[in-house]
Amino acid sequence: MKLAVGNKLYSSWSLRAGMLLRAFDIPFEETVIAMYKEDTTANMYAFGPTGKVPVIQDGDITVWESLAIMEYVADRFPEKNIWPKDLAARAHARAASSEMHASFMGLRSSCPMNLTASFKPKDRGEAVTFDLARLDELWHEARSHFGAGGDFLYGEFCAADAMFMPVVTRIDTYQLDVNDSMTPYLKAMLNHPAFLAWKDEAFQEPWFLPHYEEGETLDTRFYMPDEGRE
Repeated sequence: MKLAVGNKLYSSWSLRAGMLLRAFDIPFEETVIAMYKEDTTANMYAFGPTGKVPVIQDGDITVWESLAIMEYVADRFPEKNIWPKDLAARAHARAASSEMHASFMGLRSSCPMNLTASFKPKDRGEAVTFDLARLDELWHEARSHFGAGGDFLYGEFCAADAMFMPVVTRIDTYQLDVNDSMTPYLKAMLNHPAFLAWKDEAFQEPWFLPHYEEGETLDTRFYMPDEGRE
């Protein structure tokens, strides 16, 4: 199985697929394609039909789009319990993942994923406030109904958690004001071995995207890629 991803420091969709495979110890070969380069689109088209990542190639099978990748991995490795076993929990997890895929545009556009630094808090507008309130509601519903006995949304780590991982990093990076009840879940996600492995690999990348920091005031720099060094 081969996985093509974008910059690990910045590519939220890539993180979803990469974390899922790492979390469930599924072996794969990985190709990282630098974004915003002259050959980026061509390199991505070499893997999949949309010129975007992530993409999985498994023999003659090619799967693009994060949710489709998760469903394929769940079918390919049924013993891994990629989705919750319980029918109600599984239905909720799939609905929540689809909502993540299609919604939260205020948060996603105002706070792009960036693992290199944390930025000082500021007013990010009503759309972000609305998205954070919905996240709180959705996560509380999952945890209270299905998450007993574990640290994650449905107890054990599953595909839905992988879908929300980039949002977790955004809350951390931009020091967003969230309900204290969200803190244990945020900590569990940020300390998950699969995410820590992804971050370690990200901190070896040379590519810097300064436009991801426009309008931000730096609080702490965790890693500066070679392209950003003077």
